[in-house]
Amino acid sequence: MNPGRGARLAGAIGSWRAALRIARREARRARGRTALVLAMITLPVLALSFAAASYDMSELTPAEQVDRQLGTADAELRWVARGPVVQSAWGDGWSHEGEPVQPAPVTAEQVGGLLPAGSRVLEIRRWAPVPFRIGDRDETFSGRIVDLTDPLGVGLARVLAGRPPGGAGEIALNPAALRRLHARPGDTVTTADGSASYRVVGVVEFPEELRPVAALHPAAVPGPVTEPDNTFLVDLPTGLDGDLVRRLNAHGVVVTGRTPAPVAPPAGEAVFVPSRSPAVDVEQMSTMVLVGGLGLLEVVLLVGPAFAVGVRRRRRDLALVAVAGGDAAQLRRVVLADGVVLGAVGAAAGVVLGVAVAFAGRPLVEQYLFGARFGGYRCWPAALLAIAAVAVLAGVLAALAPAWTAARQDVVAGLAGRRTAPAHRRRWLAAGLLLTAGGAAVAAAGAAGSTPSVTLAGLVVGELGLVFATPTLVGLLARLGRALPLAPRIALRDASRNRSSTAPAISAVMAAVAGSVALGVYLASDEARADRMYEPTVPYGNVVVSPPNPERAADAGTRARVVAAARAHLGAEQVAALTTADCPPAVDSCSVTPVLPPERTCPWPPGDGLSAAERRQALADARCRHAPADQYGQYFEVVVDDGTALPILTGADPADVAAATAVLRGGGAVVTDPRYLVDDRVRVLVNHFADDPDAPLPAAAALPGYALRTGTGIDRLLLSAPAADRLGLVTRPVGWAVDGVTDQRRQDRFVAALRPLGLQVEIERGRPDSGARPLLLLLAAASGVVTVGAAGIATGLAAAEGRRDLSTLAAVGAGPGVRRLLSLCQAGVIAVLGSTLGIVAGLGTALIILTATNRRYASTWPVSEPYPVVVPWTVLGVLVLVPLVAMLGAGLFTRSRLPVERRLD
Repeated sequence: MNPGRGARLAGAIGSWRAALRIARREARRARGRTALVLAMITLPVLALSFAAASYDMSELTPAEQVDRQLGTADAELRWVARGPVVQSAWGDGWSHEGEPVQPAPVTAEQVGGLLPAGSRVLEIRRWAPVPFRIGDRDETFSGRIVDLTDPLGVGLARVLAGRPPGGAGEIALNPAALRRLHARPGDTVTTADGSASYRVVGVVEFPEELRPVAALHPAAVPGPVTEPDNTFLVDLPTGLDGDLVRRLNAHGVVVTGRTPAPVAPPAGEAVFVPSRSPAVDVEQMSTMVLVGGLGLLEVVLLVGPAFAVGVRRRRRDLALVAVAGGDAAQLRRVVLADGVVLGAVGAAAGVVLGVAVAFAGRPLVEQYLFGARFGGYRCWPAALLAIAAVAVLAGVLAALAPAWTAARQDVVAGLAGRRTAPAHRRRWLAAGLLLTAGGAAVAAAGAAGSTPSVTLAGLVVGELGLVFATPTLVGLLARLGRALPLAPRIALRDASRNRSSTAPAISAVMAAVAGSVALGVYLASDEARADRMYEPTVPYGNVVVSPPNPERAADAGTRARVVAAARAHLGAEQVAALTTADCPPAVDSCSVTPVLPPERTCPWPPGDGLSAAERRQALADARCRHAPADQYGQYFEVVVDDGTALPILTGADPADVAAATAVLRGGGAVVTDPRYLVDDRVRVLVNHFADDPDAPLPAAAALPGYALRTGTGIDRLLLSAPAADRLGLVTRPVGWAVDGVTDQRRQDRFVAALRPLGLQVEIERGRPDSGARPLLLLLAAASGVVTVGAAGIATGLAAAEGRRDLSTLAAVGAGPGVRRLLSLCQAGVIAVLGSTLGIVAGLGTALIILTATNRRYASTWPVSEPYPVVVPWTVLGVLVLVPLVAMLGAGLFTRSRLPVERRLD
């Protein structure tokens, strides 16, 4: 090694050793600031370590998975095809030449015929729907149909109380199912339709499913199984060998054993071996890294003010280091060592606490988060090391800016204890503006290309740009404070003088608020777009009742009970029978559609081949307003009616209904799309799909027609009975349409009255709730917590550092309320400015993303429904109130008595 290089390395090591000792001493001296920094580093590390350990325990090893899947059996057999298959060694994948044909239901005896003599076979169905009635609604539990008293089934479940079911009238429930049904062992439970009752004989737990599960004996399943699993557990007298696996594969049976099956490929063929772990998703990994980067930036911004205040309080100590011969690099090391020490301590504490919490809270996490029991106790050391390294990096990055400031301070001013005005160069503002503009462009490009990682990268770059520009903005606002009263003027002055601590706090608030606002606007806009695209089946509140089979629809007794329930619970004035037009007996399937005249069909084909000018022409063409449905096939629900069901299905105006009814009773047809009506006639085409060459040819007829101008619902073609006969169709009853009400309690009573009949009831209640509103409020709450925390941290640090200024105020006669008012204003500067910048940045981000997405939609044909820009005023209202909460909290928790100190100069 070069002697000069070795000396420099030894000097650097010695310098770092001294810096780390100084950092350790300073951490002990400033215990309050140390605790604050450690808390902000430890908490995210604890959360990430908890998640990493919990995830690692939830991922079962192959041995654990097989043990859970087989219980005490030697192997599991799944009959998946009628022809030969090639499987992987673990049986988790298989292939089949040509199209696999689903096998017919097989029995345990048939499976036993393929196994060596002395083998035992147990059939198992791992999922079967078991509906129960809970309160006013039905809930379907996952059912396991297996004989748990058989030696092969003993290891599949753990018996917590009682015994497994042993006959047709018995059932065992897991604890979650018992809680949902409010049942105990010995009680009797009944299925939702009342067709079967079971006595609860035990409490069992299937480790792979902790959500409500019911275990039934095979004898409890009445009649043949329509959708069998064709899954069997087997006990083999001689173990699993390659010849047996190949023989079973030749019959379409996939084998899963306790060890990898000895699969040997036939001559000239390769074994099908799927990857047991999926390939790395680069897009998903990039998104996760960027999200982690945003979290790291938030921690750095929250911790940075504490290091900045520490540097200012240690001005004299750092100046003494410089006087003693320390250069700028050594001064930076002294400050960076604070980040290394506190980051390492916080990382170690967070990792230990996170793993401990994951181990201690494992039963709750299994039950309420994963819904399954974990494997062995483990903690994913590689992930924990990465988390700890990121925590140390966060500490170093948080101390980086204060370290550069310390290296540039005036030594004489530091020795005298005087403050020096910060020198903020315009290049930081220029860099911030360039990064913000560049990030916005990258985010727009990512949104236009549907690349979430690129969009997120642009948002990260734009946020960094705003962080760089924030100190300059604080300085500009301080100039406006000259016209303000005393307390807000001092607060703005301190914010400008102490930009190294104020700007990161404002940036942290801005980042949290901007993220919640941007995501909130996107979710609200997505909700509005979904509302626009939603098409109700029938008018709001109306009901369609369907029997499980067509014969029930023609039953007079069933109709009478439906009518009685509708009048009793819904107050319905009319219940109309629903009839559809079906294929003639000689045809397997057919389609019945009205024919759109060629002159009214959109001439522009779908696809990306249209130029911008052609897309503009297509958009301006009135024939292309229904382009997606026309180009990809518009579906019409066919109903045979005489005008009785029409008002219930469409909700059309009385005049419209009267005109349509007259056409139907005259042997015509009614459509809901006026484009299909030409000279008061509708052309209807019937296409037959059959392999029989003697099947009827397609039929078409021009029928007297009418087009509804009002009403709602999906596209429908209503035919009169004579029109259906003319087209060669047969009519078939399918249910009833009921003029309903909007009162959900009355609707629930109606559903409960029909439940014993086993009828399917569909009530139009509008678009299902996507659950976006709770998420919006959660986002607002999270950003509010960050805002209050950042404001409180920065206010507390400013109060600790400004103690001499408060003493001066007390000496010149300031009242006791001045300190409260000053703290309130200091918190207001951070919270109000950060929230304002965050709201503006969030709205701008959302507007860029939505605009870019809409432009991408506009560049395709047919054009998709664009995203409207919808502002979630509830979220903005919460974010506007949060700064007030932060200011009131700062005012309430600040002591009003000003300190009077004796200063000796």
